[in-house]
Amino acid sequence: MFKFLKHDKWIRPFLKKDRKRLLITFSLGMLTSISAIGLMFVAGYLISRSATRPANILIVYVPIILAQAFGIGRPLFKYLERIKSHDWVLGVTSKLRSSLYRILEKQAFFLDEKYQFGSLLDLLADDIDHLENLYLKTIFPTLIANITGLIVIIGLGIINWVMALIMLGFFIMILFLMPWLSIVLYGKLQTNKKQLTNQAYNHTTDTTLGITDWMISGRQKDYLKRNLEFDRQISIDDHQLNHFEWNRDLITKIILDLVIVIVLVWGNLNFIGSQSAANYIAAFVLGIFPLIDILVPVSQAVEEWPMYRRSLVHLNQLSQNEPKIKRVPNSDLSPAQFQKITMKNVSFHYSNDTQTILRNISIQIKKGSKLAIIGPSGVGKSTLLQLFLGIINPTSGNVQINDTDVNQLKFKYQKWFSVLSQQPFLFNTSILNNVRIGNENASDQEVKQALKDVRLDHFIHTLPDGYQTNIQESGARLSGGQKQRLSLARILLQNHPIVILDEPTVGLDPLTENQLIETLTQVLKHKTVIWVTHHLQGLSKMDQVIFLKNGNIQMAGSPKELSHHNAHYRRLAAMDKGLVK
Repeated sequence: MFKFLKHDKWIRPFLKKDRKRLLITFSLGMLTSISAIGLMFVAGYLISRSATRPANILIVYVPIILAQAFGIGRPLFKYLERIKSHDWVLGVTSKLRSSLYRILEKQAFFLDEKYQFGSLLDLLADDIDHLENLYLKTIFPTLIANITGLIVIIGLGIINWVMALIMLGFFIMILFLMPWLSIVLYGKLQTNKKQLTNQAYNHTTDTTLGITDWMISGRQKDYLKRNLEFDRQISIDDHQLNHFEWNRDLITKIILDLVIVIVLVWGNLNFIGSQSAANYIAAFVLGIFPLIDILVPVSQAVEEWPMYRRSLVHLNQLSQNEPKIKRVPNSDLSPAQFQKITMKNVSFHYSNDTQTILRNISIQIKKGSKLAIIGPSGVGKSTLLQLFLGIINPTSGNVQINDTDVNQLKFKYQKWFSVLSQQPFLFNTSILNNVRIGNENASDQEVKQALKDVRLDHFIHTLPDGYQTNIQESGARLSGGQKQRLSLARILLQNHPIVILDEPTVGLDPLTENQLIETLTQVLKHKTVIWVTHHLQGLSKMDQVIFLKNGNIQMAGSPKELSHHNAHYRRLAAMDKGLVK
């Protein structure tokens, strides 16, 4: 059941690292339980002893002091335990969220391929919260309840071993049998609900992102019907879960009520020899009542273990799927020293796939030169970019900047490369803030100059709040060309030596495309540019063009050379202009 924890990276490291703090937390929890039991035990004795009208108050003075001590200790220890446990758990949760972000950051270029938006939402919103609840609602209460039960049984064994064995049987039912049934039965229901919730996440995000198309197609009722069906099914599962919990808690409390009756009978059979002994009957009976609050939550604590386990498996699989980057010593090479980027005899295929995507690719791009990579969809253009960036490693060959492997560069993403993709993300904030992401230390004047360079300044002056205008989520207030220009302004602020253009003109009308290409050519004239495109528009401005097909470079040369000497290239240019089919 716990075999998967052997290689766990999300729970075990923190349990091992903070043993001292955990020991303090568990100790405070135990003191809380002992104080609760002690308070009721002493109170039972004090009530019985006081009922005999002792001749002197000093006779019950010690029980009174103990009752006060336990009465003060119970809330005090509980308060301290809550502070310690929550402080530790919230600190761990913060570290877990940071770890999750770092893992997702490494896979940023692959998120769209690996995850649906709903799955990412589930990962970010639920899985880490499940780990937080695992500590607070499962591990801590379960351990404290089991240790408390063990102490009670040992204490009873000193007094009467037969009663200790009887109590052991009841505790096994409460601490092991009922939790096991909770895991098996409740866990199955919870798994079904979790799957439905995950499907609902995916459906809701998918349909919300495409809500315009739902409306245009006139299928709003289908959209609402499907959402309502998910809500209905989840509601049915909630009802079944609640029904199971009610029945389980009822059975557990009946078992504890039976324990109270047995203790009462046992007390009457064993403590009636004298009045002083009879005073302990109420003490033992009342001492059982705090166990209700300690033992009953155990089944509730472990009932969601299957869900926690699934979240742990999910997160550990995420860790295992991290891109494998070569661990090599960092080079002191600075971006200011950039002279060339070279790809030497590079081949690539994914580890779980025998099909080779790229074969013996060799490319050299000198400082300030412009390379265009063209070819049909699915030939490895995006893979080639990922190899340049060092996101993935070649199966054979190497990628170097100057004479240094790209994976040896410090901060290779942040300092060496700028990327303008098909759909750059714009945030729900002002134009100034969106551009300043490229360089958070840039002044307002530098940001405005970058926007002027990409020819957005005249448009911005027409907006109600100018540079402070909120462009809304994903840049909803901007057109496709304006989004690309704003993202290009970010690149100018970054001032990195190599700029990668990943089909930035896709989806733009011809006029906007031409204008954007003109702007790109102007503002990036001193940069080293790698431009991936399936469109030949603007390639005349490039220094070199390569055509990829079937994982190989089918043709290479300057646009002028290819136009004059390569019939295939001329045909592609004619097809691009719509002159031939």
